[in-house]
Amino acid sequence: MNRSSAVRFAVIIPTYNHGSRITDVVREARMLGWPIFVVDDGSTDTTARMLDDLDGIHLLCHPANQGKGAALITGMRAAADMADYAITMDADGQHDPADARRLMAAIGDHRRAIVVGRRQMDDAPWTSRKGRAFSNFWVWAAGGGRLMDSQSGFRIYPISETLGLKVAARRYQFEVEVLVRAAWQGIPIVEAPISAAYGSTLPRISHFRPFIDFLRNSKTFSRLIIKRVFTPALWSPGMQNRRLH
Repeated sequence: MNRSSAVRFAVIIPTYNHGSRITDVVREARMLGWPIFVVDDGSTDTTARMLDDLDGIHLLCHPANQGKGAALITGMRAAADMADYAITMDADGQHDPADARRLMAAIGDHRRAIVVGRRQMDDAPWTSRKGRAFSNFWVWAAGGGRLMDSQSGFRIYPISETLGLKVAARRYQFEVEVLVRAAWQGIPIVEAPISAAYGSTLPRISHFRPFIDFLRNSKTFSRLIIKRVFTPALWSPGMQNRRLH
């Protein structure tokens, strides 16, 4: 899929206290040539000041931190009038915005698909690798299909379909719940390989809190699995999952 097609994209970057990285991430994302929506999710560091100095972006602000999922929803709603798909990427510099072209190409004939960037994580902390494996298993158990990187934030979402899924989670758990609900609805989920800057010399910015986020993850997966168990139709959703190598 290329720019000459009638399909319209927008880049959505949720950010929370990424003042040291957000300028470079936005500048690199501009090279894609699509509208950029940055959602400042109640940052308390220098992020707001850095964003004020950037031209050519659609800036959306939450007065207080609401969570990554809430920021993604805010961005999609704002972009819906000018885009069919949202390209989402993290603001910590982990992703190479140029890899968005790989995700766009992966849509192929799977129109209205969700495309997930499958990260190369050889240099990632062991906690990140274990967390991904944990998430992959429970996404599968909840009926979301077999995926290799259910926690990746570098994705393409069909905006109208995604907003229609009525995902309940508003923090990081949004990114796993949306995959499960999409599979329930028969929305294709495609994975494509991307790079990840875990080997960077820059210190990693992470807002992951092991105990709290474990509890939130457990609550989300329990809710989804219970719904699946008591909804017979969800045992045969006819979901489509594809992996590109």
